[in-house]
Amino acid sequence: MNSTVVWIVVAVVAVIVLAGLVFAARNKRNQHRHVEAEQMREELTTHVQKVDKRQALAEETAAKARAAEAEAEAKAAEAARLAQQAAGHQEAVAASREDIEERRRDADMLDPKTRVDDEAVDHKAVDRNAVGQDRAERDRVEQATAQQEAARQETQRR
Repeated sequence: MNSTVVWIVVAVVAVIVLAGLVFAARNKRNQHRHVEAEQMREELTTHVQKVDKRQALAEETAAKARAAEAEAEAKAAEAARLAQQAAGHQEAVAASREDIEERRRDADMLDPKTRVDDEAVDHKAVDRNAVGQDRAERDRVEQATAQQEAARQETQRR
């Protein structure tokens, strides 16, 4: 054989060996990348599970907040209803007291023994007392309303 042919054969063998080494290195690199990608996928799966748990917790907390808010609104509505009912009772009491006082005046007018001067003094005292009671009741209703509003706002802040 000719030395040129030998060199060509050596060169071809060298190219084949070199190609084999490149192919093996590329396979090794691809295998390493595949392993790395699988690890990343596992980490992502774990992370997704944690995020899902946190989302479930957030949804549960939001549901509890909505329930508490609804309960607070129901209690505020009940308190307002009771305050309105109390105001209605107070109005009925005031009307009854006026009726009683009017009937008392009628009875005093019929009775010749009742002194007119005493009647004027008594009516002024009763009128002042009724005005004071009305103010006190209005103050109680306003205070109850303010407390309800404060409770509602406190619930909303939570």
